[in-house]
Amino acid sequence: MGALAGRVAIITGAGRGIGREHALLFAAEGAAVVVNDLGGSNAGEGADAGPAQQVVDEIVAAGGRAVANTDSVSDWGAANGIVQQAIDEFGRLDVLVNNAGILRDAFIPGMAESQWDAVIDVHLKGHFAMLHHAAAYWKAQSKAGDQPNAAVINTASGSGVTLPNAGQANYGAAKAGIAALTLIAAEELERYGVRVNAIAPIARTRLTLATPGMGALMGEPEDGEVDLFSPANIAPLVAYLATDKCPVTGTVFAVQGGAISRLAGWHDVATIETDGVWQIDDIAARLP
Repeated sequence: MGALAGRVAIITGAGRGIGREHALLFAAEGAAVVVNDLGGSNAGEGADAGPAQQVVDEIVAAGGRAVANTDSVSDWGAANGIVQQAIDEFGRLDVLVNNAGILRDAFIPGMAESQWDAVIDVHLKGHFAMLHHAAAYWKAQSKAGDQPNAAVINTASGSGVTLPNAGQANYGAAKAGIAALTLIAAEELERYGVRVNAIAPIARTRLTLATPGMGALMGEPEDGEVDLFSPANIAPLVAYLATDKCPVTGTVFAVQGGAISRLAGWHDVATIETDGVWQIDDIAARLP
């Protein structure tokens, strides 16, 4: 207990699923939490203040500190407001957990522009909007001589980094972009005392259960069995990455069931070379 004592965190998409478990664990470990959740459907449609407020009520009832926020992370100004709310309510910001997400699955020939735009907006733009405004705050702190000890944990997905999933061109592209954003942000923000990592989680949530084939892989456990695919089993890694003593940065972790894996990105697996100008026939004959 107390691994996050004194830390102030924003957790987006924290009204349900994995984000909810992040918020509950962070608060139990002593962090003050801004619980952000628009409260929309799986597809990001509609809004409901209930999920975020219910998590806040649960935290406060247990003796923790939390406030609700129901703004959309894909709105540039609203993202700034979420960061400012943490500072206004709790005096500072130490941790940003980007978790908010939606699904609008479709195969490429039938995917509407709106389906593409909505998923890219919430995932990729939403991650960047929150990261931008938090980073601006931490940069100002650093420039003023108050070097932060801050952490960002982004949420990628196996759909974008390890196992491309048919029907999720929008989601997979956004998640792959988030993995790349994580590595770039880690390089840029280290000078300001900010560590940036990402997770690619698999757990039993309303989004994963809505993905064909996923439900069968993570069914409810039998009585007495450990529930390795509970969203609560994702949160401890994120909490560790958020602690002030964690040295890790610039890393993407897969976390699922009882396994945590460090992932590596694109790398050479086979190379052909020439001393002259490339010829089509030569490439055709030699390309692996």
